[in-house]
Amino acid sequence: MTDVFIVSAVRSPVGVGKPGGALNGVTPLNLAAQVLAEAVARAGVEPALVQDVVMGCVSALGEQGANIGRLAALKAGFPVTVPAVTLNRMCGSSQQAIHFAAQAIAAGDMDIAVGAGVEMMSRIPIAADWPSEWPADFPYRFLHQGVSAEMIAEQWGLTRDALDDFAYESHLRAGAATRDGRFTRETLPIPVGANGAARTVAADEGIRMNPDRARMGALKPAFKEGGVVTAANSSQISDGAAAVVLASDSAVKRHSLTPRARLVTRVVVGSDPELMLTGPIPATHRALARAGLKLADIDVIEINEAFASVVLTWQKETGADMSRVNPNGGAIALGHPLGASGARIMTTLLHELERRQARYGLQTMCIGHGMATATIIERV
Repeated sequence: MTDVFIVSAVRSPVGVGKPGGALNGVTPLNLAAQVLAEAVARAGVEPALVQDVVMGCVSALGEQGANIGRLAALKAGFPVTVPAVTLNRMCGSSQQAIHFAAQAIAAGDMDIAVGAGVEMMSRIPIAADWPSEWPADFPYRFLHQGVSAEMIAEQWGLTRDALDDFAYESHLRAGAATRDGRFTRETLPIPVGANGAARTVAADEGIRMNPDRARMGALKPAFKEGGVVTAANSSQISDGAAAVVLASDSAVKRHSLTPRARLVTRVVVGSDPELMLTGPIPATHRALARAGLKLADIDVIEINEAFASVVLTWQKETGADMSRVNPNGGAIALGHPLGASGARIMTTLLHELERRQARYGLQTMCIGHGMATATIIERV
């Protein structure tokens, strides 16, 4: 098995996923194409050298249908000889895209591949691909993730104040990172509109630069009467795209590429389909065990903030040092463009490791129907 290296990672800004959002005027195809083109350009990789593009997208229909991965690669100017595929592992889709691309390289089937993702929730709404009715004979109840977020908050004894405090901190950290320019290197500004209405979106739209903790505490529960989960301590519906270029050790040497991080281990796990959001706990343990590492060895941790209760439940079970967790904020502040979030988070993790000159990074994400992905990378 050959080593697999990240040679570039880039993302779009994350826009609010509703009509009027910053990126709403861009089609999913054009957004994904711009990010793909930029990712190979930053890597110094000729598009013809890419042997596959694996694109995560959760609601792959309409403007996001017809294998948007292949369409985006062609739109980006990749030659017709470069294949592409679109996959749906729900919230973990583009993290899984990175895994599949890396696994093909590790197995020796490919030398250079791209793991990417796109989701324009302002144009293709969440649940657009769901069945109109849940099968009556299905062995598990179908629950909204917000209900599951309430269930784990109750089971692990998480209070409303704890969830809101975490969400408030996410905005504070993301705001500080934005003001300090920490996202600048990883983000591709996106032109929107035409003629006199043209503008460029360069920053993440959903961050509250001066969050109002009292206002957050005044919101009503969103999923349960008397509950603790609100719009303020949940991830934002968002638009975005991201891409990560991966290469084998031999390709790095042959094409004089710059390796930035090595993929140490990749895992995916299943968990309770009704409780649903606890998968990052076993995924973290499995990834660490496979890597021969302890959580204390990990310098930066990125866990997707689908809900504040997900992260705090995970922290209670792992004992993670929260100063290392989502140091630049997470999906509560930055947003969660479903199929793009995995690659977005990996892009942010890589750049934060480089900024700190740190060694190991861990990424993990909860996934609908009870699953989770986890990846450990080592900065080169």
